[in-house]
Amino acid sequence: MYTIKRAAERAGVPVTSLRAWERRYGVVHPMRTDAGYRLYDDAAVERLRTMRRLIAAGWSASAAAGAVISGEVPVEPAGPPAAPGVAAEALLERFVDGARRIDAAAVGEVLDQLFLRTSFEHAVGELLFPALRALGAAWASGEVSVAGEHLVSQAVLQRLLAAFAAAGVEPAGIGSIVVGLPPGSQHEFGTLSFATVCRRRGLPVVYLGPNLPVADWLSATATARAAVLGVPTPRDARSALQAASAIRESRPSAIVAMGGVGAPAARDGYLSLARDQSVAAGQLEAALA
Repeated sequence: MYTIKRAAERAGVPVTSLRAWERRYGVVHPMRTDAGYRLYDDAAVERLRTMRRLIAAGWSASAAAGAVISGEVPVEPAGPPAAPGVAAEALLERFVDGARRIDAAAVGEVLDQLFLRTSFEHAVGELLFPALRALGAAWASGEVSVAGEHLVSQAVLQRLLAAFAAAGVEPAGIGSIVVGLPPGSQHEFGTLSFATVCRRRGLPVVYLGPNLPVADWLSATATARAAVLGVPTPRDARSALQAASAIRESRPSAIVAMGGVGAPAARDGYLSLARDQSVAAGQLEAALA
């Protein structure tokens, strides 16, 4: 039997999709523990994987659910999450083309496919971030307008926030892990996705977003076990170090970690996180143990 997070990982779908398919279409009917937690068996995972495969092939969600429930389509055997059925290169092209044409529906469809086809961790690290880098290159060359780039940014942010919310409940302030960006830092996709990866591991994460003043870092970490500062670009490193130093001075018992493309080199007193978000989440989890 699997928890909802584990079942979603094995089926290769977001937890939000699993819940929606269960609520709207009745494609799975989980057992519940005495405490009310859902538990899914291998048969449920098989049905979810099959529905994911049908949607990826162009079926509507309602038609896919009907085919799975009726037995019209044989279910796919349970096992590790499958690799994306559509080549990443093709999705990249469709993603950039949607931004170029300022086609919100096309961009949304590609993003939904990215997250439907595999685990959150794989979708972000192997599909979403490469797509965003391709978009950045297209914007720099003038191929994609500012409007197209903004359209994509909002669509990505909405999905990352939904994934974060679906990954767990908001913890109490005491003993939490506060994650955010230092003053002046605005590029939050990497930090938000890392917060989601941590929460999917069961860590009590509070995400506070971009451009957080030092005074607010101090108040937010007053009873926290750890503070994680995202450093998305080298120009954010100085601000991150200043905030980290203030947190460590104010809260010497707390773990202070930094990670991201622009994170400064490892130094005494701070936890330097790996670039790979799953590895970084494991580092943080081990430090808290």
